[in-house]
Amino acid sequence: MSKAFTRESEGADDDEPQLPALPPGAKNYITPAGYAALRHELLDLIDNERPKVVEVVHWAASNGDRSENGDYIYGKKRLREIDRRIRFLTQRLEIAQVIDPAVHYGSEQIFFGATVVYVDDAGVARTVTILGIDEADSAQAQLSWVSPIARTLLKAHTGDLLQLVTPVAVVGIEVISVQYPAPG
Repeated sequence: MSKAFTRESEGADDDEPQLPALPPGAKNYITPAGYAALRHELLDLIDNERPKVVEVVHWAASNGDRSENGDYIYGKKRLREIDRRIRFLTQRLEIAQVIDPAVHYGSEQIFFGATVVYVDDAGVARTVTILGIDEADSAQAQLSWVSPIARTLLKAHTGDLLQLVTPVAVVGIEVISVQYPAPG
């Protein structure tokens, strides 16, 4: 059988990094801003990106020989990527549980959505925000609520001394402050 008639595996075109899978049985917590951002991305893909690529593929297909047509080949690949991302976003938004961290405004206990300042044994202060898996960005000091440091911090209070288990050692950390966004 010719390779032209075999089905490619779903993961064959994964050029962009994928978000981590949810732990089994875990809820997909997300802030209202994170939900809005994912929804905006989904609508942009459906309303803008996909129709443009479909138009290019249609034009390229009308040019004839598709086997050596770069616009057609790249366009079809890009369509698969867009469709995969649309399916992923749709599934994540369907199971998302929107949690507004502003309901804890003024609290000194750490819950989802908190911005926490803590100091480790070495005296290094760090500020992190605990967010959902789909919205956390480590470059912005945002942690997923299922990360080891976030799980250690959750439900702690200002002034608590905690033990963070790392692959290398157990590190002591102290919670300095907890902040939530203001309501409204």
